[in-house]
Amino acid sequence: MSVSDDPRRVRFQSPEYLVDRLDAIAELVDKDRTNLLVEAIREYIEDTADSETFQELVATKYYDGQLEFETVKQLVGAKTAQRLRLLKADLEDEPLDLAAPDDVDVYDGDITTVDDDR
Repeated sequence: MSVSDDPRRVRFQSPEYLVDRLDAIAELVDKDRTNLLVEAIREYIEDTADSETFQELVATKYYDGQLEFETVKQLVGAKTAQRLRLLKADLEDEPLDLAAPDDVDVYDGDITTVDDDR
C-alpha cells in the first residue's frame, strides 16, 4: 500500500436520506459533498486507528501472521507499527538458556522484621 494524495474515484451506495442530509449540510456550510465525505472518512479512520480495541485487534492479527507489516503501518501508523514489529520479534525469539536459580539464602540468615503497630 502506498500513501498518496492523488484522488481516486470511489462509487458506493448509501441510503437516500443520508445523501439528502449530507447535501443539506454541504449547502449550509458552503462545501462540496465530496469534501465532506473525505473529511468524515479521515476523521473516522483517525478515531478508529487511535482506539485501543482496534490496536489490540491489529496486534493480535499481526502476531498471528494474518497481517503483513505494511498493512499494519497503514492501519495504525508507522510508529505504532514499528513498536508492534519489535514486540513480535521479541515474542518470536528463543528464550534465554538460563539455569534455574540455586536455592540460596540471599539474606544469609539475617532476617529483620518490622512491627506494624499504628
